[in-house]
Amino acid sequence: MTALRHDRTFDPAHGTAVTLSDAVRRITVDNPGPFTFHGTNTYLVGRDEVAVIDPGPLDRNHARLILETAGKAPISAIVVSHTHMDHSPCARLLREMTGAPIVGCAPHRAARALAGGEVNPLDASGDREHRADREMADGDSLTVDGLTLSAVETPGHTANHLAFALDEGDVLFSADHVMAWSTSIVAPPDGSMRQYMTSLDRLMALDHALYLPGHGGPVMEPAPYLEALKAHRKARERALLDQLAKGPASIREMVATIYRDVDPALHGAAALSMLAQAEWLVERGLILAGDTVPDPATRLRLA
Repeated sequence: MTALRHDRTFDPAHGTAVTLSDAVRRITVDNPGPFTFHGTNTYLVGRDEVAVIDPGPLDRNHARLILETAGKAPISAIVVSHTHMDHSPCARLLREMTGAPIVGCAPHRAARALAGGEVNPLDASGDREHRADREMADGDSLTVDGLTLSAVETPGHTANHLAFALDEGDVLFSADHVMAWSTSIVAPPDGSMRQYMTSLDRLMALDHALYLPGHGGPVMEPAPYLEALKAHRKARERALLDQLAKGPASIREMVATIYRDVDPALHGAAALSMLAQAEWLVERGLILAGDTVPDPATRLRLA
């Protein structure tokens, strides 16, 4: 089994467009952070007309740079993969500036219903104002400049997450589902580990040659990387079960041990990923969380 190795070598070239192929250019928003790496990648697809994929956060300077990069080529579509604040809000500004329609993902929603009294810790990250002029479902396609972009439903990171397959070059714009620099955050209630793992299997079956993700550089060899991502999540699940074999414990208690190889500053996010794994284990009847939906303080035990 291939070991999971992330590739963090990436020059964001903030303020400029990077040509990736005759039909694809990348502009990285200057919004670096622990969850965005060097910033959100916006992609311009097309030559004589352009589709813009994930215009990013609400940033007028970035919107102007998109227009400058497109030049005389009209923007015919603004494509959104999912409704996180670092990906979708600028779509509405760009629509005002160009008149191009917003296409892609459905409105923001949680992967499951909130339990009684549960507060969604991810409310600030969700763009609840997003509405597409044309929602795309799995297999729906968009034609721009003679090129075809096809939607691939990849829920997991968010319930409404889409990737987009480009027919030219056998490329997948994988957004935040698969990235070379880091594993994707899967955090309930917005995310679902069950859906995330199913989406990995879906992408393995499609077998694209190159991934262009929402943050960081390309995934050059997707097939072994997807295998490694899947094995990594299974190892985290096994570690959680091994900890509970020693006795009941909460995620808050276990995260420092299971995620000891992760920067402590990211342990909060790691706890949310572990929560997603715990929810999936509860669904499968492998662990118990009492009568409640588990949270980081819930005492979990083996079934």
